[in-house]
Amino acid sequence: MTHWIRYRYRNSTGFGALVDGSIHIYSGDMFNQPQAVGQTLPLSAVEILPPCQPKKFLALWNNFYSRAEHEGWDIPPEPLYFTKVESCFNAHGRDIVRPADYGGPIFFEGELGIVIGKCCHQVAESDIESYIFGYTCVNDVTAKEVLQRDPSFPQWTRAKGYDTFGIFGPVIATGIEPDELVVQSILDGEIRQHYPVSDMVFRPRKLVSVLSHYMTLHPGDVIACGTALGACAMENGQQIEIRIDGIGHLQNRMRG
Repeated sequence: MTHWIRYRYRNSTGFGALVDGSIHIYSGDMFNQPQAVGQTLPLSAVEILPPCQPKKFLALWNNFYSRAEHEGWDIPPEPLYFTKVESCFNAHGRDIVRPADYGGPIFFEGELGIVIGKCCHQVAESDIESYIFGYTCVNDVTAKEVLQRDPSFPQWTRAKGYDTFGIFGPVIATGIEPDELVVQSILDGEIRQHYPVSDMVFRPRKLVSVLSHYMTLHPGDVIACGTALGACAMENGQQIEIRIDGIGHLQNRMRG
């Protein structure tokens, strides 16, 4: 297992493997034979960045059996998804900022994120493992009232695309079994979400395979697998943590 992290240090960006609070620095391309340079940095000395720079950030809706049953939704025959825009990407430790023109509820949604490792186009599920680089924590922040403000057109991109609303990281974990993971969302120390990846309608490998038949996926692209029951609104000043054992924890604070 390796935990890859991106950082800024003295006005330069870099990446490396996080081991016991130290970053072992690498050069080259994280997704294509990166090379260790034999130097380290303490994690405390750097600014943590999102762990990759996706060309596409896709996010699932209605991807859990338990939530579909609770809400009375039909089980979808194919993945239902939207996209989060690049300008909303946010990193561990940074604030979630309330939009100046929006006073409604802002929800957290703790999710597992899949990170693509190489160009992936129409790949069978049986062959998909080598196309997945690793997994990360995601908080798919949502301006809830905006989503259904216009009854003729659900505004997924707008509601989930405000600046700071696309949080993922702090690391990409490789060498883990995704179907055994459990996602937790902890708001001011209280567990609000606790659900297994095994409850997904489309589990990670199946999901990547199906989406690769709709569009070409590129190294660094992120797929957020959707959320289960328990997501709720955050108040100004509250701290939200998304925790997945084996990957780590993604922590941010809500700011008005």
